[in-house]
Amino acid sequence: MLLLIVGLILFLGTHSIRILADPLRSGLVQRFGPWGYKGLYSLISLIGLVMIIVGYGQARLDPVWLYHPPGWLRHLNMLLMLAVFPALLAAYLPGRIHNLLRHPMLVAVKAWALAHLLVNGTLAGTLLFGGFLVWAVADRISVGRRSSPREAPQLPAIPINDIIVIVGGLGLYAAFAFWLHPILFGVAVTG
Repeated sequence: MLLLIVGLILFLGTHSIRILADPLRSGLVQRFGPWGYKGLYSLISLIGLVMIIVGYGQARLDPVWLYHPPGWLRHLNMLLMLAVFPALLAAYLPGRIHNLLRHPMLVAVKAWALAHLLVNGTLAGTLLFGGFLVWAVADRISVGRRSSPREAPQLPAIPINDIIVIVGGLGLYAAFAFWLHPILFGVAVTG
């Protein structure tokens, strides 16, 4: 469990620098340069992500149950997950859906975390999905309060992006629900 917790601290900690200490981020960019900062940020995030994956896998072997979710929450989970993949694609494909969601990546993370928090009653699941949910809510609040939003390069906003977001997102949802989730995570979504 310690590996999971340290991984979450590293991963979510690096992703929280703009939330908690934007001047620190600016100082690090100035000290290491933009690419040096991005390299350090990426390395720490990657180490944290690997620790999360390994730590969560270890914790699943001997779970500590906080609650046993009722079966009907699986249906609510699947309904919430319908929004995740289109929102994820909308983060990279600007269009009406992107504008409607305002921060589609954070919408995707919040929906994913909440959906999985509902159906994972273990301590490790609560730490993992609850941690991501709290981070995404805090980041969304922070984005609204920032005086100088960071502009990331984006593709041009064209109408076909919305079609790609919906069709591609639903296709990814189906691929994960019926094929990839059991292969990658060892948990069948359906059946």
